[in-house]
Amino acid sequence: MSNTYGKWLKAQREAAGLTQQQLADRALMTRSHISHIEAGRRMPSEEDARRLDMALGTGDVLTTFRPGTENDAVADCFAPVQHLEQQASVIREFAPSLVPGILQTEAYARAVIGRSFPSMSPTERDRVVVARLKRAEILKNPVTPVVWAVLDEAVLRRPVGGAAVMAEQIDHIVALTESERIRAHVIPLGLGYHPLLDGMLTLMWFDDQPPVAYSEGLRMGRLHDSPSVVEAFQGDYTLSLSDALPLKESLAAMKATSKGFRDHG
Repeated sequence: MSNTYGKWLKAQREAAGLTQQQLADRALMTRSHISHIEAGRRMPSEEDARRLDMALGTGDVLTTFRPGTENDAVADCFAPVQHLEQQASVIREFAPSLVPGILQTEAYARAVIGRSFPSMSPTERDRVVVARLKRAEILKNPVTPVVWAVLDEAVLRRPVGGAAVMAEQIDHIVALTESERIRAHVIPLGLGYHPLLDGMLTLMWFDDQPPVAYSEGLRMGRLHDSPSVVEAFQGDYTLSLSDALPLKESLAAMKATSKGFRDHG
């Protein structure tokens, strides 16, 4: 992803003779937030950009040319999302059809990535699989980030990669849940419609930055940092979570589905 915006902000700050902390104080932001924006790891919300313009006397340049105001292709916008995953203190995932990336096993990831067309070369496919599995390394920390996953039952029942792959994948989620590394809840198919059914959603909170949301549909994804939009997504997530099965029942449903794949695969 281009970091023209962050580099321009840094140039304006230095031209004004300000340190990151001094700019942060003027714009009512944290120094680390300024640092992340200049490095291209975050983009400011519209309100943040407006305050930066006021602090630097740049008119409305930072507000007008703020990236992320249009839909982006997943490949273009997911790079900053990966950076944010590494910084998040809390991550909440919802998946309507596929297991979230940070919870995927290698076999499941290969089954998903291997279905692309035109087909990837074996080398390129391996590179993408390794990159996806690397995201899961955040779970090696026993404490942070705190991860919640809400899975539509369709995620568990769709035989991606075949019965053996699905059994292993579901067992992996069960193990993470039983070890209390994550919490996973299942939304039963019998519920019918719920607010998150239209697409995948990731919510992230941070110790020193405003929360963000990432939504994804067919070949399209978007990172949201507008406070009102993020708050609306958080509300939708809470509503869907309230309709999901409790933890004990979710574990029982996952174990039963895994057993079904093993018995009838």
